[in-house]
Amino acid sequence: MRTTAMLALRRHQLAHLSTSGWATVLGRPWDAQARDCLAHWASHQLPLVVTRQPADATADGWTALGLPAPARWDRRRLALQVPHAAVQGLGEFPRLDDMQELLPPPAHGAVRELLGRLDACHATARVFGSFGWQAISGLDHVRTGSDLDLSIPVDGAAHADAVVRALGSFEAERPRLDGELTFTDGAAVAWREWREWRAGHARAVMVKRLDGVCLQRDTAWCAHAEMTELAV
Repeated sequence: MRTTAMLALRRHQLAHLSTSGWATVLGRPWDAQARDCLAHWASHQLPLVVTRQPADATADGWTALGLPAPARWDRRRLALQVPHAAVQGLGEFPRLDDMQELLPPPAHGAVRELLGRLDACHATARVFGSFGWQAISGLDHVRTGSDLDLSIPVDGAAHADAVVRALGSFEAERPRLDGELTFTDGAAVAWREWREWRAGHARAVMVKRLDGVCLQRDTAWCAHAEMTELAV
């Protein structure tokens, strides 16, 4: 686990709060259900997740975090802003090869084959979303129709193409494979959208960053080119 001084924030990072950080969070005027959920998270030292950061967050000394609660708390999505000093370390969601037993048994063979194909193209998948949170918390995040959300770092367009070919070979009917390709500068693209765009079925692809989203029509941004913000 690395401190915020050692690593710039990225989407889907896990943020671990200090004891004083949790005290600050719990000192706010939450409703009873939200407070109960947050108290459980604090007492079990569970992480929060880095979300999109408002434009003024860094200047104001805050970090935006999220908590997608399990069924026990009605699957509420809690949004928090904590002082930078409240984050004592950053971590990552579990690797796919470390949590296969949590997945439905009929999918185990397809997952093993996928791991082999990803390994062949030098890619490592991490699991976020409901399966990732259930692995972390041990609580009931996963539903019957939950997707398997993967985050896979890639190094440029050619590597992304190879990873998408591997993902497209996944043969299990359930869970549905979803998730993102994450480029070296933190930009992320849904892998299915990348596949459609590269096949010429879409004129542009949506690129997500820590501070916003944009549309891109070529691959120059993969080399850290300046991006034009998408007007919302």
